[in-house]
Amino acid sequence: MTSSAPARTAIDIASAVRSAAIDPVAPTRAALSRIAQSDGELNAFTWVDDESALADAKSLESRPNLSELPMAGVPVAIKDNIDADHPVVTRLKAAGAVVVGYTALPECGIWPMTDNPERVTRNPWKPELSAGGSSGGAAAAVASGMVPVAHGNDGLGSIRIPAAVCGIFGLKPGAGVVPSEVGRTSWGGMVENGVLSSTVADAALALSVMAADPSLAVLSNPARLRIALDVSLPPMAMVRGDRHWRAAARVAGSVAVSAGHYVESAALPYPSMNATVIRWCAAAAKDAQGQKLRGLERRNRTHIRLGRLANALHLEGVSTANLEAAVAPFFERYELVITPALARNAPKAKHFSRTGWISNAWACRYAPLMGMWNILGWPAASVPMGRHPDGSPMAVQIAGPPGSESTILGLAAQIESRHPWPVVAF
Repeated sequence: MTSSAPARTAIDIASAVRSAAIDPVAPTRAALSRIAQSDGELNAFTWVDDESALADAKSLESRPNLSELPMAGVPVAIKDNIDADHPVVTRLKAAGAVVVGYTALPECGIWPMTDNPERVTRNPWKPELSAGGSSGGAAAAVASGMVPVAHGNDGLGSIRIPAAVCGIFGLKPGAGVVPSEVGRTSWGGMVENGVLSSTVADAALALSVMAADPSLAVLSNPARLRIALDVSLPPMAMVRGDRHWRAAARVAGSVAVSAGHYVESAALPYPSMNATVIRWCAAAAKDAQGQKLRGLERRNRTHIRLGRLANALHLEGVSTANLEAAVAPFFERYELVITPALARNAPKAKHFSRTGWISNAWACRYAPLMGMWNILGWPAASVPMGRHPDGSPMAVQIAGPPGSESTILGLAAQIESRHPWPVVAF
């Protein structure tokens, strides 16, 4: 997966196009070529339109402000659960990005494994493993070098989980930073649109465009931070964490110390997983309100029925207000927290969609650490952190209170510079 050629990041591409060093069509042509070469194995994309993408790239030549466009000529992928006129898409295009296609997700975006009865999206580093989910197609597209940056969205870890297992950076912003508008209710307000990329700087650039906030693109070293390190798992029966993922979080803590920050061990007040599962089912049912279940995959019919039952019984699951009250004292002491991104490696790549709810829910045990930040509506990121002994990527999660996106990006960039990860050249 590594390449001896210099990595061409989104920032590199945009700079070259703005300065007329390369034709604005060239990066799109390269992306389409890579997709044609690699996607037959990985199944990252659901739809690619070469003609439309090349026409959009060609149209950049007539843009009078081409030299000012922050993402001039950058090929991007969009997760296939938002429309072509969604604010995220229109903002990316206005900034000069070229949409080359739409990426795969599991039906209804419910699961942290990306597959459907016909296709399984695979991990570029280890194709026998899942690419994660639900933004698994986006992660596979970036990790394989088909595109330098991709849009994703995250309801209980759906950006951060696939970013973690595919060895790339993924950021879910806090509520209100980027327009959500995913489905009927954005899973009761838990889903946020965000970004997956090979580098932190590329993520910051794309996020700044999606948020219409240029200040987010400016990476700066944060002043000395008080950072908590928590390697524990949320209370949940029959989950045993992999010590290598815990060790990765400790390494990240040491790197943060080397960057001048104060890091100490502390225990987050995680909500119970039982209550989180109720919230997960209930939120999906709200988005599916009025939808007939016939024709949906078996696992999703069960999931939505469970959610409808929870809603009928007025079972909220984890209350956002109660969780905020529990977490607030923790962040009076700390500015950010570092945790393992996952409890263990991704499951095998297979047709989970052909099996029932219980087997899918059992597979989800590898990713119990991310949901609380969606319930809170606070920002969180997945940062690559070395390799598991089996060769698959590992990662850590950095999270913080509302408004800490720039701080998270700054710390992630410091970790990237001191503990770099492999980047596939575009």
